[in-house]
Amino acid sequence: MFDPLPPTLRRGLAAVVLLGALAASATGCGTDDRGSDGAAVSTAPSQGSGTPAGGGPARGSSGPDERPAVVPPAPHTGFDYQIGGAYPPAPGVRAVSRDRTAEPTAGLYNICYVNAFQAQPDATGWWQRHHPDLLLRDDTGAPVMDRDWDEALLDISTPAKRERLATVVGEWIDGCAAAGYQAVEADNLDSHERSGGRLTPGHDLAFAELLVARAHAAGLAIGQKNAAELAEEGRDIGFDFAVAEECGRYGECADYAAAFDGRVFVIEYEAKGFAAACEGWGGTLSVVLRDLEVRPAGEPGHLRRTC
Repeated sequence: MFDPLPPTLRRGLAAVVLLGALAASATGCGTDDRGSDGAAVSTAPSQGSGTPAGGGPARGSSGPDERPAVVPPAPHTGFDYQIGGAYPPAPGVRAVSRDRTAEPTAGLYNICYVNAFQAQPDATGWWQRHHPDLLLRDDTGAPVMDRDWDEALLDISTPAKRERLATVVGEWIDGCAAAGYQAVEADNLDSHERSGGRLTPGHDLAFAELLVARAHAAGLAIGQKNAAELAEEGRDIGFDFAVAEECGRYGECADYAAAFDGRVFVIEYEAKGFAAACEGWGGTLSVVLRDLEVRPAGEPGHLRRTC
């Protein structure tokens, strides 16, 4: 899993989100229910109340007849990436990203991870039962898969399908807002790269635009996840910040920094990429080194360092 991959084949760590669900249930956060894609979702009261450590006042600070205020993250904020399992943030952490099945942390800027463009490995069956026509399929009728992470691609190739998918994913986004998150990161904007030519960057951006509108309507900022070549387009359709994996390793940090005015959370998984990110961007972007499995603190192999 450490073999170098070109940027066009790289994507986020969505496959480890199942670990996040298990870790969240182990914290005793309340009785679990099932989400709209079969994922476990905590029904415990939110711990995300209070003023977040972001770029402005808490979400929902607008008047009763206005849509909730969207608060983007502050640049160069202490950050931790916890999508593989939640744990108490270290001193100095002011922003944290967790899977949507986990609870946010009071007083921090909380980012809710959503796998928006592909199906989680354990949710493909749910999609097959409830929305089989919303899975992208090859010429034989089989789902088109991201083989690296065993995830079926969602079919965002037509406006009608994008609208239906936005309804499903939009419920997850609304759930993030209800739980007390201040923002959402929508993973796999680059799903077209794994579609065998069935999807285009335009399809991904068109679907992303629907997600941006849904997040903003719920009072959430929304982050572009990866796809450095689409950073300017992402900013133009309304993304508020970026979550960039290994931009130090691949020399992409400048693209995100320019598009999002320094509101960029950088995750590196190798020492060389981490050193490059710190040298070039450690004073302006939020840079963290994590283990590839993003294990919770206390588990063997857990790694977290900052510049």
